[in-house]
Amino acid sequence: MSAFENFGVKQDVTAETKMECGICWHVYDPAEGDDAWQVPPGTSFADLPEEWTCPNCSAPRSKFMILGSGG
Repeated sequence: MSAFENFGVKQDVTAETKMECGICWHVYDPAEGDDAWQVPPGTSFADLPEEWTCPNCSAPRSKFMILGSGG
């Protein structure tokens, strides 16, 4: 599944897409993985375990949005 809800807007998420928590602004970077959840580097947001939550504030995956590339 490559589409995630971006606060009501469906967006395509690629394997390299960085995602940002809409609650605490923590950034999930697939290149780094997630040490707190023992997710290895190279794991896309789409491939995170279903039960994965923000390692900073425990927000669910649905609260994450695509990190903009800047203007």
